[in-house]
Amino acid sequence: MPTDFDRAMTSPIERVARVLAGHALSRNGEGDLASAGEAVDALWGEYSDAALAVLRTLREPSAAMLAAGDGEIWDRMIHAAIEEETISD
Repeated sequence: MPTDFDRAMTSPIERVARVLAGHALSRNGEGDLASAGEAVDALWGEYSDAALAVLRTLREPSAAMLAAGDGEIWDRMIHAAIEEETISD
C-alpha cells in the first residue's frame, strides 16, 4: 500500500457538492446539459448543505470499512471534514 497520498486541493464538502451538482445538471445524471462544467462551477455551492448531510451520514463506517482499516482514524477524518466546513461558515 502506498504511503504517499495525493492531497485534495478542495474541501470534501466542495468535492461532494460538485458531484451532486453534476449529477443534477448533467445529461449523464438527471439533468439535460451535455456539458455541465460551467454550471457546476457556478452552482456547486447550492449543493453544499446536501454534501454536508452526505458526510454526516458517513460518520459511521460499515463492517467492510472497519475490516479494511482503523475505525477511529475514519471517525477523526470524517469529523475533521465536517468541522472544516462548519468552522468556515
